[in-house]
Amino acid sequence: MKHLHVPLSEALHATLMQVAKESGESATALARKAIEEILWQREQAKIRAEMRAYALAVAGSIDDFDPELERAGLEVWAADE
Repeated sequence: MKHLHVPLSEALHATLMQVAKESGESATALARKAIEEILWQREQAKIRAEMRAYALAVAGSIDDFDPELERAGLEVWAADE
């Protein structure tokens, strides 16, 4: 396992220590979870941006509109009426 030194303000350190005490988790575990969460959020944002870019790039093309799937969907809707 690698180690990282992260300087914290007095206020942030005090808050982290208080939360660690209240939760029964170590400050290290809480910091690790926070780092994992922010990295996960960044990855999710990157994926959403890539999906949006793809959707915009294929909008109106055959990759966006599948005539057979459209017909099948309309048939299902018509059967429900």
